[in-house]
Parts: sequence; C-alpha cells; structure tokens
Amino acid sequence: MKGWCACLLLLCLAGCGGKKVVAPPVQPAPTPAKGAAPWPAPADPMKLTRKAGLTPETHEFVFLHVHAHLDVFVNGTPVRVPSGIGIAIHDPAVHHAKLTDGTLAYGSISPPCAQPCISPLHTHYDDGILHTEAKQNQFNNLGEFFTEWNVRLDDKCVGGYCKPAAPISIYVNGSSYTGDPRQIQLEDGKEIAIVIGTAPAQIPSTFPR
Repeated sequence: MKGWCACLLLLCLAGCGGKKVVAPPVQPAPTPAKGAAPWPAPADPMKLTRKAGLTPETHEFVFLHVHAHLDVFVNGTPVRVPSGIGIAIHDPAVHHAKLTDGTLAYGSISPPCAQPCISPLHTHYDDGILHTEAKQNQFNNLGEFFTEWNVRLDDKCVGGYCKPAAPISIYVNGSSYTGDPRQIQLEDGKEIAIVIGTAPAQIPSTFPR
C-alpha cells in the first residue's frame, strides 16, 4: 500500500512538458447555460462503463497496460480530469489514498470486489492520466472515456461548449487533430489536449511517465 501511495504521489506531482507548441489566437468561449466545466466524476461508473461498450471487472488486469494523457483547457485555464472515473469508489475493496494536495486516489483493488467495480479504462487520480488496464489486447478510445465521464464529446461540442460560439481545437502529441475526437486511440504515451476558447501559452506535446 505504501509503494502504491508513493507512486501516486510522484505521478500527481509530475507536470506536462515537451516541444513548445503555440495555438493560434481565437476568441474566448462563453460560459454555456448547461454543461460548463468543471465536470465531476459521475456517481454511476459501472452503468456508464457498460454504456461505453466496456466490461466492468472485479479488479485490475495488466495484460494490456496503457497510459495516455488528457489535458482540457477552457480559456487557457486547465480543467481537472477527476480521479475515480470508471471506478466504483465506494466499494469496500477499492483502496483510497489522500494526496498532499488533498485530493483522493483510488485503486489497488485487493481482494477483488464481490461484484464488478472497475472499468478497464479509468483514472486512479486527477493528473489527467487515462489508464487502460485490460485482460486482452484491445485499446480504448477517447470517446469511450468521455462516455464514462458522462461529458459530451463530438465534432461540435465538448460538454456544454459548442461551435461556433465556443472555438474548439484538439491536439495529439502537439499536432493539430481535425478528425473525429471520439476515435482518438488511447495508446501508451499519447498526449491529447482539448482547447476550448482562448488557448494556454503552450500546448502540451508530451507528459512525464
């Protein structure tokens, strides 16, 4: 348990980096009447896991173990990706760890839950790392994660922010991405940045691992 907590702390304290990528200037995004950030972890994670087309498990598997990273910015301000997405955090078999910033981390399930309690796609903590821990060689995509987060994602909207009122840009490993955002595959080491409205000074292109 101590080793798991130390690992969580190191990952939590790590920031994003990489080559300097500057987004073109755009107008600020107005605050929508519904669906504005921040977006909390939903209360029905196993239901949303199934809605995403994934199968909940009673513990973590690491046949396929992938870390992708998601950054979301609204008018230059980072939006936290919550811990516990895809995890039934109230199950007694799910361990909790309180980090130095006061946030909670979830995981290290042992013994297994009595009933399914974790998606193969989940967040252990709120550092933006999206974990695929699966018992088969099947990669997840960004659309599945946003379904689990219960946040709208398509080629027009992110949450309640929609074009054309809210400019939206997506970057993968620092390069502009113009395809369907839901189909972005969550491969190991991939950095995804969603920029709503005005951009931060620098677009992340990598993340520490």
